[in-house]
Amino acid sequence: MSKNLQVTIDKDSGFCFGVVYAIDMAEEILEQDGYLYCLGDIVHNDEEVARLKAKGLRIINHDVLPSLQNEKVLIRAHGEAPETYKIALENNITLIDASCPVVLKLQNRIKTSYDEDEKILIFGKHGHAEVIGLQGQTNNEAIVFQDIAELNQIELPSSFTLYSQTTKSVDKFYAIKDELLKRGYDVKANDTICRQVSNRYEDLNDFARGYDKIVFVSGKKSSNGKVLYDVCKAANPNSYFISGSDELDSSNFNEGETIGICGATSTPMWLMKEVKKALEQF
Repeated sequence: MSKNLQVTIDKDSGFCFGVVYAIDMAEEILEQDGYLYCLGDIVHNDEEVARLKAKGLRIINHDVLPSLQNEKVLIRAHGEAPETYKIALENNITLIDASCPVVLKLQNRIKTSYDEDEKILIFGKHGHAEVIGLQGQTNNEAIVFQDIAELNQIELPSSFTLYSQTTKSVDKFYAIKDELLKRGYDVKANDTICRQVSNRYEDLNDFARGYDKIVFVSGKKSSNGKVLYDVCKAANPNSYFISGSDELDSSNFNEGETIGICGATSTPMWLMKEVKKALEQF
C-alpha cells in the first residue's frame, strides 16, 4: 500500500559555488587525463567523493604530497596553508587551485593582520581543513576555539582581532564578540562568514516550517551540515538527518504527509533526488 508522500526538494539546497567550481575543475581534468590527485576530500560528502573516485580522482593526505613529483594536484574549496604551495614549488607539482574566493579573501585578511602583529583569534572547528589553512597564515600562532568556554582556560591578550571560519553561525559569532567585549577585551571583530551559507539559515527556517516532516541530507563530516540541520530541527522538530536513501525508515512517515528535502552546501543535488525517489516509493 503506497503512502502517497508529497515530496519537495528545497531549490536553494545543494552545492555552494565554491564546491561547484572545485568539482567542475576536477571533472574537466579527469576527462582529459584520466586521473587527478586531490589534497583531502574534495567535499565533505562520501557519496560524491565515491562518484568522483570512480572517474579517477585520487584523494591523498598531506603526508603524501612531498613524495609526489611532476604531478597535478587539486586544492579544494577549503583552501590550503602556505606550506602546501612551498612543497608544490619544490616538487614541480602543478596546483589546480580551486580554493573558494570567500576563503582566499579571508586568508589574505588574516595574513595582513598577522603581518601587522595583531593577536588573532579564529572561531572555527579544530582540525577542519579550512581552519588549518587559516591558521597557516599566522605561522600557526592564532588561537582557534569552537566554543567560548574553551577561552576560559586560556590567558588571552588584552586586545586582539577576531575572525571566523566561513561556515559558522552569524548569530553565534556576534554573541561571542559581545561576550568578549563584556569581559573587557579590546576586540576588533571581522565578520567573515559566507553569506551564501548564512542566507541558507533564514531560507531553511521558512522551508522547514512548510512541511509535515523534513529529511536533511548531509555527510557526517560536514560542519555546515550540522549547523543547518540544527536550524531545521529548531523550525520543525520532525526533522531527520540522513547521509543517503538507505538510512530512511518508512515507519517515520505516514500516509499523505508532505515531506521537504534539504541539505548542506556539500550535498549534491543527485543525492537529494535519489532520496526523493526512495520516499515516493514508500
